[in-house]
Amino acid sequence: MRARHLAPAALLLPFTLLLAACGGSSRAEGGGGTGSGTDGKGSLTLNVGDQKGGSEALLRAAGELDDLPYKIKWSTFTSGPPLLEAVNAGAVDVGAVGNTPPVFAAAAKSKIKVIAGSHSRSDGETILVKKDSPLKRPAQLKGKSVAVAQGSSAHYQLVTSLKKAGLTTKDVTLNYLQPADALAAFTRGKVDAWAVWDPYTSQALDQADARVLTTGQGLVNGLSFQVAAPAALDDKKKSAALKDYTDRLRRAQNWVFKHPDVWAKAWAKETGLPEKVALDAVKRTRGTAVAVAVDKAAIASEQQLVDSFAALKLIPRSFDFGEFVDPRFNGDLPPSGTAPRTYGKAH
Repeated sequence: MRARHLAPAALLLPFTLLLAACGGSSRAEGGGGTGSGTDGKGSLTLNVGDQKGGSEALLRAAGELDDLPYKIKWSTFTSGPPLLEAVNAGAVDVGAVGNTPPVFAAAAKSKIKVIAGSHSRSDGETILVKKDSPLKRPAQLKGKSVAVAQGSSAHYQLVTSLKKAGLTTKDVTLNYLQPADALAAFTRGKVDAWAVWDPYTSQALDQADARVLTTGQGLVNGLSFQVAAPAALDDKKKSAALKDYTDRLRRAQNWVFKHPDVWAKAWAKETGLPEKVALDAVKRTRGTAVAVAVDKAAIASEQQLVDSFAALKLIPRSFDFGEFVDPRFNGDLPPSGTAPRTYGKAH
């Protein structure tokens, strides 16, 4: 089904806003605009993979692209999986993704290394139903239809939510849909529920008559990562630039927490999100991130995703996630289990 046939255009986010958690398509955006330019100066160029409204927009808003002693060449991708394809191919040195794309890339034996992490609240990882739905708790999903992006963080959140309710994915009808198509199906009542992440959660609550059936809080790890090419890490100058780049991202995230309204306005302008939706998503999840070490606990948490997806036969094999981690930039960063920040009551 095509999204344009099912929902008002105003409800559909730009297709490029398939954020890091997403399963997604497999192409980079071409052409001009944000994400195809270069910042900084010097003889060294760091090739950075990004997503619409992602690292470039964040660093620019926080002033962290000023006085760069090296160049950053930006490439924009629709989602995490194609970005990691580019890392594997050596076309990109580093890029930001959610907790699930590295699992699928590593299962495919991609040449990747997780080098930095952040921990966010998981209130934006939700299973949504319509406000007038009779469904009140996850156990009532038995026999119902659920839209979800295959292989996404939302897929894992759905699996764990069902398990907690005593169900499995065999107890529901899964509709594998990317967010724009899922929003269309949800809006028209073609599915009973939708497992998704922010900012789609915030958008649906604001514009699609949705309510939260359950969230991923306490069920999913809330981690996201910077993933680098081993060749870049083996290059002494690029490795130093990667350290500086991850430091800038950490400072930018600190800035976001202190300036949620300013960032929400910049993010909305970059992505086409309504400002209210952007601010809701910032306060629910995006602004709560804390830079953390990619430590043994993080590896163990990701290993749970590996084993779950392997058991579901969504990846061809289980493997040791730790083999795809390089902890050299952990430094004095706090443990991966450090509590995310909060703006008070979940929005």
